[in-house]
Amino acid sequence: MNPVIQLSKKPVLCVLFAALTACGQNYRENSSFRFEQNDYGVTLTEKGNPVFYYRKEPKTLTGEYVCNNYFHPLYALNGDTLTEEFPLDHPYHRGIFWSWHQVYLDSISLGDDWIMKDVTHEVTDVHTGTKQAKATLDLEVAWRSALLENGKVFMKEKTNITVHPLTAGVRAIDFEISLQAVIPGISLGGSDDEKGYGGLCARIKLPDDLVFTSSQGAVEPQTLQVIAGPWMDFSGSFGTPDEVSGLTICGHPSTPNYPAPWILRQKTSMQNIVFPGRDRVKIATDHPTILRYRLIVHEGLAGELDLPSLQAEYEKTIFK
Repeated sequence: MNPVIQLSKKPVLCVLFAALTACGQNYRENSSFRFEQNDYGVTLTEKGNPVFYYRKEPKTLTGEYVCNNYFHPLYALNGDTLTEEFPLDHPYHRGIFWSWHQVYLDSISLGDDWIMKDVTHEVTDVHTGTKQAKATLDLEVAWRSALLENGKVFMKEKTNITVHPLTAGVRAIDFEISLQAVIPGISLGGSDDEKGYGGLCARIKLPDDLVFTSSQGAVEPQTLQVIAGPWMDFSGSFGTPDEVSGLTICGHPSTPNYPAPWILRQKTSMQNIVFPGRDRVKIATDHPTILRYRLIVHEGLAGELDLPSLQAEYEKTIFK
């Protein structure tokens, strides 16, 4: 090849590469969201303000409960921390998490995913993105059981988190949790009692002025499940004096047991949108079981914004 021609191509390629790189950098720079990863997890900020931290690697305080694949802290819009991690009353509660007491292969227990006994979550892939003014966090998680030969994988989880930009004092965070069995005969269930708690949970702080609100109005927590509609709001003073913040959990109609019942607690526990309840459901090998929820972080009390309209807007979301 003519060396003159060969040399002449290099500046063109370099210029083209530099232009593409600059476009990519400008695209990222124009986003209000920033992800930062370290060896243990991922932090998301919006315009420099913290949104959440996702815990990828296992963590424990005492060595008894080793947990990962959860979100803590989840931040209020004013910077207060909404969630708690490893509280003394339930040292296996961990921010925003999803787990189940009953994990079975046919009639044989594979462990207790709620307290991470004999079940582990290996986060095999974490992918972050910022596009169309949104931030996305895609997770792939292999569920293993110490009670299977060589601790083999029995379930594959794919979870997508989509964070919408802060708008008019409201931040929406969408959770899509996709579970697919690797071996036939896998089933999941909540606690094996009348409470039946399990699924997506929020271990939030529980201030004295915490108020529960649903589409039916004010809600009083009960020992057993509460039937209160597709969304539930938790509002109170989470840290900053004289400032009230709120967290709303919304269910999507595509989730199998919509509208799901609720487990609600005023003191020393977590809040749970129940799936599936006490009775176990099979997790297929040929198609995923998909759970969809939206978390709305907002300023003020529930009555200060139109939560029914926000729920209706979420219900219109179409998934591929």
